[in-house]
Amino acid sequence: MNSVDNREYAGRQAWLRRFGKSIVRYRALLFMLLPGVIVFILFNYLPMFGIVIAFKKIDYSLGILHSPFVGLENFRFLFATTDAFRITRNTLLYNAVFIICDVFFAVFVAVAMRELWQPRISKIYQTIIILPYFLSMVVVAYLVYGFLHPQLGFFNQVLRRIGQKEINWYSEPKYWPVILPLVHWWKQLGYKSVVYLAAIAGIDQDLYEAAVIDGSGKWAQIRYITIPLLIPTMVIMFLLALGNIFRADFGLFYQVTMNSTMLYEVTDVIDTYVYRALTSMNNIGMSSAASVFQSFVGAITVITANLVVRRIDSSQALF
Repeated sequence: MNSVDNREYAGRQAWLRRFGKSIVRYRALLFMLLPGVIVFILFNYLPMFGIVIAFKKIDYSLGILHSPFVGLENFRFLFATTDAFRITRNTLLYNAVFIICDVFFAVFVAVAMRELWQPRISKIYQTIIILPYFLSMVVVAYLVYGFLHPQLGFFNQVLRRIGQKEINWYSEPKYWPVILPLVHWWKQLGYKSVVYLAAIAGIDQDLYEAAVIDGSGKWAQIRYITIPLLIPTMVIMFLLALGNIFRADFGLFYQVTMNSTMLYEVTDVIDTYVYRALTSMNNIGMSSAASVFQSFVGAITVITANLVVRRIDSSQALF
């Protein structure tokens, strides 16, 4: 071995010794970390084997491994259908509205909660706002149905009292691009605002005290202290949400709309379309292909958006 090889060998041996000493030194922490690592591998990495289903025509008598390989045939299910443009358009547009507005509305709610200086009242408001998140979407669907029932619904009763014509909400598509976002925000907003409440709680209170001494009012404190310090959290939440831009809330679009065929033009998304196809054709390969496509596009979207953010301000990037 020449001198260069000797130096490389010595360097590797030194690194191995340091690595071994680190393991011994932090063995208690590593032991505490081990259960989480095992769970992560079992539930996040091992199921990735199921990706092969997207490229096979599953024959239950043969099993997954021995089922015939069909290449990209299952993916044609999404792109060859005449409904491909409709379901893709609806999925993207609804998610774009949800992602952008979720950030602004959640920040607004979090800032409003922060300004409630009485702890008891603040806790009551937080509980009321976050409670809808824990309701099943089936329950939410029937709550919405109580408002929109063609004869007995609250809105139609109000319309009758003021002399207006009743509306058959479940056969009128034009109203649902407004109804669905409202239901989404009512259910999700309280939970999403918790992240920003935690971020606000971590802001140094000395900054606000200094601002008060300088004569700054509430609006000035929010504009020049709270919002700027929330921007890193807002960017991270935005990037993470982009990963699901091709995934829709199945309960929102299937159960809240009562799967009304009259509303498909504005409520049919990739997830509901694949579900109906799966129940009618019982082809799990097509369903798996749709999931792989959604995950792949979501990952590309997150990576691209993160590169843009890194180019603008590397300190705000997710990775």
